[in-house]
Amino acid sequence: MSATPEPRPAATPAREKESVPEYLPARMVNEFVYCPRLFFFEWVEGVFKESADTVAGKVEHRRVDAGEGALPEAGKLGEEELKTRSVMLSSDRYGVIARIDLVEAEGGTVTPVDYKHGAPAKGDDGLEPWPADRVQLAVQAMVLRDNGYQVEEGIIFYARTRQRVRIRFDEAVIAEAAEKVAEARRVAAEGRLPPPLEDSPKCPRCSLAGICLPDETGFLTAEAAPPASQLPLFEPAAAGAPRKKPERVRQLVTPRDELKPLYLNTQGLRVGKTGKVLRVKDRDKVVQDVRIGEICQLNLMGNVQLSTQAVQALCEAGVPICYLSQGGWFYGVTTGMNTKNVFLRRAQFRLADQEWFALRLARALVAGKIRNQRVMLQRNHIEPEGRVLGEMKQMIARAEAARSIEELLGIEGNAARLYFSRFSGMIKVDEDDGAGEFRLDFNQRNRRPPRDPVNALLSLAYSLLAKDLTVTCYAVGFDPFLGFYHQPRFGRPALALDLMEPFRPLIAESAVLSAINTRMVTAKDFVRAGKAVALTASGRKSFFRAYELRMDSLVTHPLFDYRVSYRRLLEIQARLLARVIEGEIPEYPVFVTR
Repeated sequence: MSATPEPRPAATPAREKESVPEYLPARMVNEFVYCPRLFFFEWVEGVFKESADTVAGKVEHRRVDAGEGALPEAGKLGEEELKTRSVMLSSDRYGVIARIDLVEAEGGTVTPVDYKHGAPAKGDDGLEPWPADRVQLAVQAMVLRDNGYQVEEGIIFYARTRQRVRIRFDEAVIAEAAEKVAEARRVAAEGRLPPPLEDSPKCPRCSLAGICLPDETGFLTAEAAPPASQLPLFEPAAAGAPRKKPERVRQLVTPRDELKPLYLNTQGLRVGKTGKVLRVKDRDKVVQDVRIGEICQLNLMGNVQLSTQAVQALCEAGVPICYLSQGGWFYGVTTGMNTKNVFLRRAQFRLADQEWFALRLARALVAGKIRNQRVMLQRNHIEPEGRVLGEMKQMIARAEAARSIEELLGIEGNAARLYFSRFSGMIKVDEDDGAGEFRLDFNQRNRRPPRDPVNALLSLAYSLLAKDLTVTCYAVGFDPFLGFYHQPRFGRPALALDLMEPFRPLIAESAVLSAINTRMVTAKDFVRAGKAVALTASGRKSFFRAYELRMDSLVTHPLFDYRVSYRRLLEIQARLLARVIEGEIPEYPVFVTR
């Protein structure tokens, strides 16, 4: 008897019609012509990320953007030559607004001049502007004309080659610009993320490549039609001809993040700010200076004080502040205004109420977790037991066919029981490796509080991983407290815990095994408080190092076949889940190690 297929909404849109701002910036029209998807990310979702090119462009504009230019009214322009910088004008007729770098006026005619960081294009008749630059300058001409000025031509100054390229504003150029303005507003109002460019040379230099994931998205949306038992979650988001599956997925993101987390573990430390530097003091003694631009997060463990000025600077820089207890319990996070993508959260909340969606995603997460646990035993156990591996393989099949979240919880619990029953076989320490009452062996999983050293390490590792995925959820635009497998509970980052499931064995448990087996943490690094066992301050410092070494280690993505660090991988997977929730890719590709 065939199983009843899961429900699927017909042509479910990622979003409802959006309310578009009154004025569209001319710079955003440039982005739309260059790449509609980039335009959508920046203008509709408010996502922006600096790159070497954007920083260089800002440097080029420092002089022209200094202050607000006072351009005389159109009827008051004289015959004399006049130059005005940074002129801001808008057009009610076209619904656009433009900051013009330079306006040159002479004889009653004005000429907009736009500064660009790069070099001009090479055409058959010599140098010519890039299409996106031509349209942006034409929009500036439309704004000037709508304000009564006479405009015949414009100039684009390309800073790299120090060359000026002139553009005549004939009817065709103006009509093209007006059409692009209207088209950009339609795309924004539709509220649907445009498809990525296909194998475009523009993508490698784009600052949002790690957010857009153009090749990864194209790879996952161009798959062959799934069997009837694996219906996609949504109708394809992008209309038109089917996408050609790319022959390879280019690695457009760096394998590792150059920024590192900062952990402050010593009780009584105080953190202030001096310029763009965090100054860490122990009483009146400066113990460390850290540049804000060199860290990706600040972790405060227990009694560590942070000044208001430091909080403001970190929020402005987009560096999250994570608060943990001295023992590693994750309390919460402070972030800046970097979660502007409310549309993703709206879609997340809608789908969280759809039982079929939650079950489908939960099946994939639990099955992926059990697969990774099984691989851990195969790789690291002294002598993996065939019966346990066989039963775990059965658990994978049962998880993929589960009919309810409650059934999945039981399957996951049974698989965990099998896995942890053999966990001790992955701990490779001498029998006499102990200090007093503590031994680095493992009998069973216990927590709240952990009652032996290995369980204390596991609890701390899970807390750190939950913290990192909570930060990732905020960065992507999710609400980390609304999950699909883990149901909402006060103070629990349910979505972070959902994403965490397949990574528990690969990151948290691997970091614990590495710390023990390489003697980074030994029995002398633990203390007992009542029934609980906890790490000493030096023990926590050693384990943080083991955990970060694991997060920084490279792993090959089984689908995209490129190598990235686990920290980078967490963000990639969260963004792929966002693409699923917004209806762009059919199903979430759970990371399963080879």
